[in-house]
Formats: sequence, structure tokens, C-alpha cells
Amino acid sequence: MKRLLTTTIAMMTAFAAVAQNPAGALTVEQIMRDPKWMGTSPGDNIAWANDGRSLFFNWNPDRNPADSLYRVTIADKTPHKLALNEQLQVVYEYQLRYNSKRSAAVWTKDGDIYYRAPGGRITRVTQTLEGEYNPVFSFNDTRIVYNRGQNLYSWEIATGALQQLTNFTNDAPADKDKKGNAEEEWLKKEQLATMDILRERNDKRTASENYRKAAALSGPKPVYLGGSQLTGTVISPDGRFVTYQLYTTGNGKRTIVPDYVTESGYTTDIPGRTKVGSPQGYSRFFVYDRIKDTACKINMEQIPGIRDIPAYVKDYPLQWQKMQRDNALRNVNVWGVEWSPNGRYALLDVYADDNKDRWLLLMDTATGSLKPVDRQHDDAWIGGPGISPRATGWIDDQTVWFQSEATGYSHLYTCSVLQGAKIALTKGNYEVQDAKLSNDRQSFYITTNEVHPGEKQFYKLNIKTKTAQKLTTLEGANEVTIAPDEKYLAIRNSYINRPWELFLQENKAGAKPVQITHKAQSTAFMQYHWRIPEVISFAARDGAPVYARVYKPENPRPGMPAVLFVHGAGYLQNAHKWWSSYFREYMFNNLLADNGYYVMDIDYRGSAGYGRDWRTGIYRYMGGKDLTDHVDAVKYLADTYKIDPAKVGLYGGSYGGFMTLMALFTAPDVFASGAALRPVTDWANYNHGYTSNILNEPFTDSIAYHRSSPLYFAGGLKGNLLICHGMVDVNVHYQDAVKLAQRLMELKKEHWELASYPMEDHGFVEPASWTDEYRRIFKLFEQTLKK
Repeated sequence: MKRLLTTTIAMMTAFAAVAQNPAGALTVEQIMRDPKWMGTSPGDNIAWANDGRSLFFNWNPDRNPADSLYRVTIADKTPHKLALNEQLQVVYEYQLRYNSKRSAAVWTKDGDIYYRAPGGRITRVTQTLEGEYNPVFSFNDTRIVYNRGQNLYSWEIATGALQQLTNFTNDAPADKDKKGNAEEEWLKKEQLATMDILRERNDKRTASENYRKAAALSGPKPVYLGGSQLTGTVISPDGRFVTYQLYTTGNGKRTIVPDYVTESGYTTDIPGRTKVGSPQGYSRFFVYDRIKDTACKINMEQIPGIRDIPAYVKDYPLQWQKMQRDNALRNVNVWGVEWSPNGRYALLDVYADDNKDRWLLLMDTATGSLKPVDRQHDDAWIGGPGISPRATGWIDDQTVWFQSEATGYSHLYTCSVLQGAKIALTKGNYEVQDAKLSNDRQSFYITTNEVHPGEKQFYKLNIKTKTAQKLTTLEGANEVTIAPDEKYLAIRNSYINRPWELFLQENKAGAKPVQITHKAQSTAFMQYHWRIPEVISFAARDGAPVYARVYKPENPRPGMPAVLFVHGAGYLQNAHKWWSSYFREYMFNNLLADNGYYVMDIDYRGSAGYGRDWRTGIYRYMGGKDLTDHVDAVKYLADTYKIDPAKVGLYGGSYGGFMTLMALFTAPDVFASGAALRPVTDWANYNHGYTSNILNEPFTDSIAYHRSSPLYFAGGLKGNLLICHGMVDVNVHYQDAVKLAQRLMELKKEHWELASYPMEDHGFVEPASWTDEYRRIFKLFEQTLKK
């Protein structure tokens, strides 16, 4: 066997072809070209016009340098490209905010506010150089309230009267009692007494200030921000209350990413993010009462469990004892505020900074008290579909809706805020992945994977009867955008081997979807018979079912090699029945199967689509159950397809690259070779938002970081390792690859190499880079798994 190069930093060096492919077979060069060679699908930003008669979407059937905006109508379902002047006139339905009766709407366009009256007449509310945004109806639908700068203003619909509602200011309050010393005061008095012009100017200035002060008495008093950042201003429907937060930054040290190949010829530094555990900012939540002209900070000590200590701290007795003594409040953030229609209550969506608790709290505007509506606690971290800011709302003045993983799967609930009675509208071992309240507030439109973990289907759920009617029929994934009048559905659908296409369908069960786009796949793409990998499940060592895709070679026989593809992102699903976002890897897996490999792609522990326990199965131990799922996959391949267990490789990017390293370092007798692309090698280098959820912080949970970081296990490498990393990666920094390279040299490891890509970020852009990277991967497997 020709051994791999020893320590090398190879800069974009192309390999010669390593295998003779039969005529018509795939090549790396072909599949890693500019993706437009495959054809183009309609984009995912599908939107209805504000009148509900037209549907807009981005598309590029002619393979131009960029997508164009297309339109279809209910009457004419043929796509038409819009000219630039037509595009500038488009107002999308998702931009609109309606009044309580949905008879009038407001929106922002080009920094100005527009109003559509019940009869359809459109009025331009503002026309200023300073931008206005976020318009809503308030004052019981009699005024439009919007932001200008950091303050709120209202426009009275009947009269057009304009009023400033808030006076948030970064200026420090004036010290009325502050005076100069005796000498300064005497000099000032003498100057005014002896200089007529100075005295006249002072008199004019004083008169002007007195006028401004008198005028200010009729407006809101200043609310001083004290150097904090104002966020999240939300006005109540009756116009009396404004909620807001003041955010103070953590000022953590930020990283830099050197950019070596630049137009100037000089190396430049790209400002980067902070690292996990860096000092975080904090927020304080306030309510401004316009009638009383007072701002009040809401006391978060009322929240149940606000002083709870995270369970993992028990592994550190001294730290546990200290936290018990301190009995400190945990920091929280209010991520969403939803006012009841009558303005009496505000539903606060509150998350602990450690993300182990999410509370829905009812704030009584009369008292400022907080009443728990729902508490979701997880010793790991809160997450799952629909468990996100603003994914809540009111059905009526006394009933709220939300999603929770209380049963282990994300389901839809309602709760009477006065009685506290919670009702589950959905239940079962599946996830509600999206929910939207209908216009009449009698039903929800929901997307679930009830049919199969690898499918997305769309339903109408009756709130009263809790019965769901399935509206979509196409297999795979259905991404649905409902028309404003709810008469039609725009459906973006794809299947395993078929990219996304757009369909229109009447909003009723059994209606036939009409295909709108037909050019998502080019003739060149269709010339190859793309496999439909079998979506199967196998039992992991703990009995849990692991879902997977299996690509089979054309002429299978015992003793063939196998490759595992490891998807990235951790919380992502890829063993499904729709077109993968990993389309290049899908094509490469076909190429591997053409060349005599079994290929398997599993939704390991931590993947999306399978509920809370699966999602949090990697808590405090990345490279634990997620890795043993891959080891069990190898056993399944050997038992089911009789692959040679001594000839197994794996590859993946980002989290998949991390998993590849953990596999080669901690299970070296299972995996003969692997390609780790843009991998995390030390989780202490990564960002706070993602990493602290799973591993807590390095200085509070060093156990979790030590057992989860490949850097500490590099001594276990026996097989052959290829590392590929972009040098301007602002997500997983190139520093990770450099640190691992240094460690491998110190350990005197031989069978590894590092390929560096000087002009690539985390997601590669240039076809030359993709081609070089996958030529190396293919060469690695050909040389190490076909001995």
C-alpha cells in the first residue's frame, strides 16, 4: 500500500485521476462543478402578494449569474419573470401587520410606512429621510405605531395626527445642582456684566432652553438608558404600555481570522466571534406606563426555579457547595412578548441564560406581577422545533398557545391563563415542526413528521375537536405557504432523488397539487440514474432505533468496503425522504457506490427529528453515543450486507469532521480511514451559543470538554487521516486544524495530512476547492479501503 504523506500543508494541489470510470459514470470533476449544471430549484423564500392573488418566488431556469423573481397567479399558473420596475412594486403578504379584524393592514417599504384601509385605499403614512419600521396597530386599532430611531411614534388614522410616544435617550440626565467653583462663578458673572453681546446670547439661549423645556412638558419624560442597548420595544394593543429591554454587553475578547490572499497583497484580519465561556451580556426587562409616564423594572425573583443550580454541578462538589451558599439568581432573557388582544396581559417568553429553563409567564399590567403559565426544564438544554422565541400567541383574551417537549416530543398546547388548565392538542412519538393559527382562530395549520420521521406533511388541526386533517399528499417534504385568505397552498416539495419543485393546491383535503415549475433538473443531471437510497432503521446497542440511508453498489457481494457519511450541524436531519441540503455529498455517495462501496448516512444521537431524548443524547459527551451509533452502524452493515469490517472509512464536515476525528482517535480498530472536513478539534475554541448548551462552559465543566475534544485523544490514531480546512473559516476557525496538526507532529503520527484552502470559509464556494477536496477524499478511500 502506498502510504499517505506525512505532515503536509498542501495548498490546493490537484490530484491526477485515481480510477478509470466507465463511460457515462460520475466523476468528481462533474459533480463538484458550479451547482447550476444540475438545474435550479425555486428558492425557499416563496411569498404571496398582499392581495393573495399572486405568488412570488426566486428561480433561475435559464442558469443566469443570479436568480430572478417570478410570479404566478391563481388564474395563470405559468411562471412569468418580473422586470425590475415590477419587482420594486411588490409588497409581500408576510410584510403586512393586520388590525384585530384583519380588515386593514400596515407595512414598511423602503423605510416608510404604508396603510391599507378596509376599502383597499393605500396611504403613505411617512416620507422621511430617516427610516421607519415595525408598524403595528394599537390604541384599539385607531392608530398606527412605528419605530423611528429608538423611539415609538403614533399616527392617528382618522386625523393623521402624529405623536411621539416614548423618549428613550442615551444622554445622561443633567445635574441641576452642579455649579462651578467660586472662581468660575465669579468670572462668569463678570463676563456677562461687562460684555453686552455675551449677555444677549446668554439671554437668547436661556429663553430657547426654557421654551424647549416647556414644550417637553407636554411630551413623554426622558427615559435614560445609562449606556445600555435598547431592544425589543413592544406596545400594548390599547397603547398604554410599552415593554422593552436594556442589554449590557459582556465585552468578551473577540477572535480574529487572518485573510492571506487579498487584492491588496497584504494580510488582513477578519474580526471574529468570542469563544465559549467568554463573559456574556445580560438584560433587564422594563414596562413603561404612558399614562403615568413611569418606567418600572420587572422583578425576576418571582420566577419559580430562578435560583436552581444546574444538575451537572454535582460533579464538582466545591462548586456545588459554593453555589448553594450564594443562592444567586440566574440571569434570564425575555425573548418574546405577546400581548393579549385586550391589552390586560402580556405573555413573556423567558429563557435562562444557561438554557436549562424556559418559562411562559403572564404579566399583569395592573400589578407587574408574573404568573407562571408553563415551565419547561431540561437538565441538558431547552430546544426542539417550535421551542423558540415568538413561537407562541393568543387564541383569545384568556387562552394562549405554545409548543413544549414535556412528553419528549414537541407538541402543541393551549392554556387558560386564568385557570391554568393546559390542553395538549397533539400527542404521539412524532414532532410538530411548525404551527400557525388560522385567520378565524378556530384551527392550526401544522407541519409534522407523524407519517414517518423522514417526511414532512401538512395538516389542518381543529382546536375544539383536536382532530387533524391531512392536506398534502406528495411524498417527501412539503414546505407550505398559505395564501392570505387561506384558499390556496403554495407547496415546495422534493423527494430523495428529486430537487425541489413548486406546486399550487386548493386548501382542502384530497385536492390535487398542480406543478408550477418543471426545470429544476437539467438534461445533464437527468442523464445519470440517481439512486434512491433505502431509508432504514437499525437498533443501537441501547435498543434505540437509528434511522439511516443506505446506498448500495450495483453488483453487491460479500467483502466489499463501506463508507459512512457523517452529516454536520449536530442538530440536523439527513436520513430523510427529501432532497438533501448535502446535495454534493449525495452525488459523491452515488459515485462511491458506483465504485464498489456501500455507503451509509445515519441520523446519529443529537440529530433533529426524533424528539428530546435523541436531541440531548450528546449532552456533556460529544463523541459518546453519537459515535457508538456509528460503530453500531458498521456492525449492521457487516451483519446485513456482509461488508468487510476491516475496510470501513468515514467522512464529514464541521460536526461530521469532528465525529470523523473522534472515530479515528477513539475507535481506531473500527475505522481504517477518514476525511475530517473543517472539523472542531477543541470545543473550547468554538462559540458560546451552540457549545455552552451541550457542554456548559470550559471553566465550570472541564470534564465535558476534556472527553468531547479530539485534541486530547489524537494519540489513538492508527488509521489514515485527511484533514481539509478553509483558512478564512469564521465559524470553525482554521486554528483548530493548526492545533491538531501540531499535536499530531508531537505524537510522531505518520499517516495523516492537512489540505488547506486559503480563500475558503466554512462553506466552500469555489468549484476548484470542492473538486480538490473530494479528489483527495476519493483517493484516500481508494488507497486505504481497497488493499
